Amino acid sequence: MNVSLIGLGDMGHDIARHVVAGGFTVTGFDVDPERRNAAAALGVDVQNTLAGAVAHAKVHIVMVATDEQSEQVTREILEEGVAGSVIVITATNGPKTMQTLAKACRERGFGFVDAPVCFGRVGAREGTLASLCGGSDADIETIRPVLDCYSRAVHHIGPVGAGQIGKACNNMMHWAHCVANYEVLLLAKRYGINAQRMREVLLECPAENGTLRRWDSTRFTWHEKDMDLALDMAQAGDIPMPLFGQVDQLVKRLDKEMVKELLHGPEADYLGWHLTALPPEKGGLN
Repeated sequence: MNVSLIGLGDMGHDIARHVVAGGFTVTGFDVDPERRNAAAALGVDVQNTLAGAVAHAKVHIVMVATDEQSEQVTREILEEGVAGSVIVITATNGPKTMQTLAKACRERGFGFVDAPVCFGRVGAREGTLASLCGGSDADIETIRPVLDCYSRAVHHIGPVGAGQIGKACNNMMHWAHCVANYEVLLLAKRYGINAQRMREVLLECPAENGTLRRWDSTRFTWHEKDMDLALDMAQAGDIPMPLFGQVDQLVKRLDKEMVKELLHGPEADYLGWHLTALPPEKGGLN
């Protein structure tokens, strides 16, 4: 089976590597020539145009960022690809965008699946992403062997758009954990307990969560986009979510350097406060 991969950045590069290792013929395209060169070194048949990359593929993996980019690439594949092939959107986009694109694909005889991924950069590098899929049984069975190359699990959640709903649910829990983890470890640090040691202890307690376990690799690269998308979906669905309204505001004030300093540095910052451990005479444990 021939597979095209559109978008050869950090995530796409590693996904391409795993799909090539899985024995598939992979053609690729990216607007960045350096990314194209890097993918060529993996054994990807890199093309200088999107049209060249998708011309003979049965499955098209689209690893771009925004709804607008997903729309643009999908429209180009419909013009240049082969009817009967399946387009797979791996980006975190809106479910309505997915439904609109799926309709356009059906009208042209193409399959369509939204399959955003979890576990981020580390998961892509290790080939242990989780693919959350929305689409028909037939389309997902067609693409499953390809997704299995880079996924620890391929979850069929429901019809087109369901993959994006599933990704939003995961993201909401992830960012809520980010805020809770930071505040909890900040409390420990304030009273003189080593925050990294407290983290290690909590990983052996009921408070353990996947975000805390992967805390060192959380990059805070998409939290603004992810939370905005989730809250837009809540508003469109007329669902009150006061907790996540607060999480939305708080997580946007965190970054990986703050987490690094909290876990391994002598001090920490949060919401404008610069915090050090309390001395014993003021309630600290040191």
